[in-house]
Amino acid sequence: MPTTNTYTSLTDEAGCDAYLASHIDPEGDYLYRLYRATNIHTIHGRMASGHLQGRLLKMLVQMIRPKNILEVGTFSGYSAISMAEGLEEGGKLYTFEINDEMEDFTRPWIEGSSVADKIDFRIGDAAEEAPKLGIIFDMAFVDGDKRNYTEVYEKLLPIIRSGGYILADNTLWDWHVIDPAYDHDHQTIGIRQFNDFVAKDDRVEKVILPLRDGLTLIRKK
Repeated sequence: MPTTNTYTSLTDEAGCDAYLASHIDPEGDYLYRLYRATNIHTIHGRMASGHLQGRLLKMLVQMIRPKNILEVGTFSGYSAISMAEGLEEGGKLYTFEINDEMEDFTRPWIEGSSVADKIDFRIGDAAEEAPKLGIIFDMAFVDGDKRNYTEVYEKLLPIIRSGGYILADNTLWDWHVIDPAYDHDHQTIGIRQFNDFVAKDDRVEKVILPLRDGLTLIRKK
């Protein structure tokens, strides 16, 4: 009779996701429903952070203990709500979504969450609008257009405090960053340029976590 290789069955993506989900804190019913709705009602549902990354973002917020957070790219609000859950009393998260077509979907989910009072959701270009707030941020999470990551980084670094953090998502881009087949893909080119720029930037310390599509943690000196 054929035998099942347990190791092999767990190394497929679905098997890994299920194993991880069963060994970390639950995301809660509200975020579960938001993630499901995102995948049903939006074109690019995979762009939502999801259970594993959401719990990591919350924990990083609890570790860094920022008074304020800037998010570049709200999408459906999953990551914003996850991070806001980790904020201490009086903390505030400012999140910008450049695609105004997402507002009708995202705003009700943010306003209906238990952390709505901690989230300031705005439609607009974060790289242009955030500096106008006059706030020096303790932490930023960048998850916008990959083609513009370096430009966004350069505009945000001055409004991050010394000792503050920038978290950049999708910095391995499904490992397209090392695949020559994607040498002419604009998103991949943007991520490669960003990774190379940050790697050489002596104003910061940096490390890339191979989580999902890659998450770069950057600490401003």
